[in-house]
Amino acid sequence: MKTAFDMVKAHYDANDRRDMDGMLADIAPDCRWTEMDGFPCAGTYVGPQEVFRHVFQALGEAFDGYTFTLERLLDAGDDVIAIGDYSGTHRQTGRSFKARVVHAWRVADGKIRRFEQFTDTLRVAESMR
Repeated sequence: MKTAFDMVKAHYDANDRRDMDGMLADIAPDCRWTEMDGFPCAGTYVGPQEVFRHVFQALGEAFDGYTFTLERLLDAGDDVIAIGDYSGTHRQTGRSFKARVVHAWRVADGKIRRFEQFTDTLRVAESMR
């Protein structure tokens, strides 16, 4: 069985390849995925289909070149912490941004059960004005 660290790393590796199926592969049907209040797709979404529609698809429609760049991945057993940067250019305004971000992951019973994002939402919002 893959460890929590292995699952989260596989998600980011798939992200680097632009492999959406790989990104969603280990997300449990009841996973609670939370995007921070103030972020363009703020809210909590349940399951891979909602995550795809309300997060990945929504960000792809709103931003050109939207990217998460992983700097560090910290192994804490069933919890994994990712530290990195978001960047992109808002399609309507043409303004770019770069923002620091932390992702907190929780894995249980061989699946990703929880994700929570912490980021500088002001940097993203400024690109949208």
